[in-house]
Amino acid sequence: MANEVRSTLTAQKRDQAGKGPARRLRAKGMIPAVCYGPYDKPLHVAVDPAAIEKAIATPLKFNTVIELQIDGEKRTVLFKDYEKDPVEGTLLHADFLEVRMDKDVVVNVPVILAGKPEGVTAGGILQQVARTLPVLCKPSDIPEKIEVDVSGLKIAESLHVRDVKLPAGIKLKIRGDETVAVVNIPEKEEEAPKPAAAAAVPGAEGAAAAPGAPGAPGAPAPAGAPGAPAAPGAPAAPVAGAKAPPADKGGKK
Repeated sequence: MANEVRSTLTAQKRDQAGKGPARRLRAKGMIPAVCYGPYDKPLHVAVDPAAIEKAIATPLKFNTVIELQIDGEKRTVLFKDYEKDPVEGTLLHADFLEVRMDKDVVVNVPVILAGKPEGVTAGGILQQVARTLPVLCKPSDIPEKIEVDVSGLKIAESLHVRDVKLPAGIKLKIRGDETVAVVNIPEKEEEAPKPAAAAAVPGAEGAAAAPGAPGAPGAPAPAGAPGAPAAPGAPAAPVAGAKAPPADKGGKK
C-alpha cells in the first residue's frame, strides 16, 4: 500500500535564532524548527508542537510523510528529530528532513517478532536484539513495520538480517550477519555449597581437650596447682581452710 502524503502541517518562517528568540516563541505556544535536506538550503521555521504530534499520529509515526506549508511554500518532509524538556516532557525543538517522492530515503522501521519459537517451548529465552532496522526506499514505500517469523528458532539459534524478507523495492542498509533475535540457553541454577563441619580447636568452648593436655581427663595437674603433688623438697601447699602452723619463736625450747 502506497504511503501518500498523509498529514499537513502549517509553519511560519522565522528570521531570528538563539536562546532569546526561542524562549519568546515558546511563550507564544510555538517552538523553533529547522527544515533541511539535500534539495534546498535549510529553512528556519516556527511550528505548533501540538500540531506536530497530531501530524505524526498515524501508524507510520515518525515515518509519516508530511506536507509542510510555509507562508505559501510547500515542502514534503519527514519528522526527523526533536528535543524534549527533561522534566516536563514537552517539545522544545524539531527537525524536518526534506524528501522527494521519487527519491530513495533511509529511515528506521520497527521490527515485530511473530510466532513462538520452538526453543522457547523447550525452555529457552527469546531475546530481541534489533528493535528497528534501517531501510532504503522511496517515501511512498516506507513500511509501517517489519514482521519477522521466529517460530522456527531452536535453543541457541539466531535469526539474522539476511533472513529477513522484505517487499520489492525495499532494501536493508545494514550488514546481513547482524543479529535480529536469538533464543538463549536458560541459565542453570547452581546449588549453594554446603558449609563444611567446623574443626575442633583445642581450648575452644565445647571442644574436647587433647589427651595429655592440661585440663584433659587423666592429665596431671600443673605443679603448684591445688591438689597437685608438691615438688620434692618443697613444702606442701596449705589445704584451703586449714590453719597455718605457729611461727617459730626463735630459741625457745
